[in-house]
Amino acid sequence: MISEKLQKIGLNDKEARIYTSLLELGETNVQRLSKKSKIKRTTIYNVIDSLKDRGLVSTVLKNKRKYYVASDPRELEFKLEAQKLALKNLMPELLSITNLIDKKPKIKYFEGEEGLKEIYLDTLNYPDRPLWAWVTGEIFQVLDDSFVQSYLDNRVKKEILAYVIAPKNKILEQYKSQDNKYLRQTRLETNPDYSIEVEIDLYGGNKIGIMAFKEKIGLIVESQKIYNTLKSIFDVSWNNLR
Repeated sequence: MISEKLQKIGLNDKEARIYTSLLELGETNVQRLSKKSKIKRTTIYNVIDSLKDRGLVSTVLKNKRKYYVASDPRELEFKLEAQKLALKNLMPELLSITNLIDKKPKIKYFEGEEGLKEIYLDTLNYPDRPLWAWVTGEIFQVLDDSFVQSYLDNRVKKEILAYVIAPKNKILEQYKSQDNKYLRQTRLETNPDYSIEVEIDLYGGNKIGIMAFKEKIGLIVESQKIYNTLKSIFDVSWNNLR
């Protein structure tokens, strides 16, 4: 039906039915239009106002009575072309907004031991790409040994190199002693003023995993700028520990 095709170019059901009825009836009043379109009179007035706003219907006053007439159907083509041109001119601004949206950080929040595991597992989704991390060593106190071992084995299997900065203590000295086994390089910070209470992993080219083990909460932040900034800080710290 014509009314269904009109809906595909932006008119709703009632607008399409009123417009096609007006085309068939010519100049007409509300009573005849209601009968032809099968739309209640109380509704027709709102629909006509909408069509008038679109420039598709005009009003004629005769003998103090209102009559309505449909605009030339070719007006639809002209209006669609005008809309297409307006959209084309607006597109650069729309795309600039879209780009800004894309650059906003995406943040996922995790809770509990299972949530912390999800963050670790996400780092395995980027094989052959290095991981840089500030480590606290608290993972061994919170997550079960079987998960930690499975994670390390899978990281090695996927050839994900790890570069780690950690405070110097007995747990992390033991951790460092196994670097060769787990494709890892660890540098220990001995400065007494060095304090880190969360693990921060940089991976995937633009992702930051943040894990607070004592609170059992974590975040995955996806942001190129934040990633680049933290990676720069990591590199400076890493080189100073050489």
